[in-house]
Amino acid sequence: MLKPLFSAIAFLSRIPIPNISFTKENWEKSPAYYPIVGVIIGVFLLLVAKGLHFFLPETITAFCIVLFWIFLTGGLHLDGWMDLADGLGSSRTREQMLEIMKDSRVGAMGVIAAILLIGGKMIVTYELIKQGVVIPLLLAPLLGRFIILPAIKYWPYRQNGIADGLGKYISHFTILFHSLWILLLTYYLVDLMGVIVILVSALLNFLFLVNIYKKLKVLTGDCYGAIIEWAEVNFLFLYLLIGRIL
Repeated sequence: MLKPLFSAIAFLSRIPIPNISFTKENWEKSPAYYPIVGVIIGVFLLLVAKGLHFFLPETITAFCIVLFWIFLTGGLHLDGWMDLADGLGSSRTREQMLEIMKDSRVGAMGVIAAILLIGGKMIVTYELIKQGVVIPLLLAPLLGRFIILPAIKYWPYRQNGIADGLGKYISHFTILFHSLWILLLTYYLVDLMGVIVILVSALLNFLFLVNIYKKLKVLTGDCYGAIIEWAEVNFLFLYLLIGRIL
């Protein structure tokens, strides 16, 4: 149990883990623990938010939280977000878009997408801190790392990529189990409003997935990273929006 969990932590974050050897089986079993990694990342963000808010103004606190967020994940998902933006933003054929996404260089669309994403996260984090609401910083990483499980399980993946074999041990029960405890945790922490936010966010994530697949006919590791970033940022914005409405 611990080795697949450590494998998930090592892949999705910079959090130090015991120096153990990993096998292909542990790598393939690790996606079942992605939501746990999301919780761990969320706890770190909560601690940073609560700690810095005592000493710094909301603007600087929000900046530091997002900066730490990127550092903690190693910019892995942000890289996928930029690569996907470069590919889809090129408006070329499917094959050409996939080749652009494989290029290690970042184009103009990728830079623009990164600026908008990071800026959006800073703004929404500032507003949440200003209102004294920090629980979304725990839930956003959790939701982001859960939402790629159905993406890995139910959408075709490009062969010979870094995520080969990750869908092997993801079962329908795994997805259902994580769905239930995430909804129960959200209800416990936020009440019904949080559940509504998650459901609306899930719809937006599904539409995002469909749009990617419609253009690429396949998912890649970059797509998974972009999905995580999209899920995190839209959840935070929806939390503010639906919170104002309700």
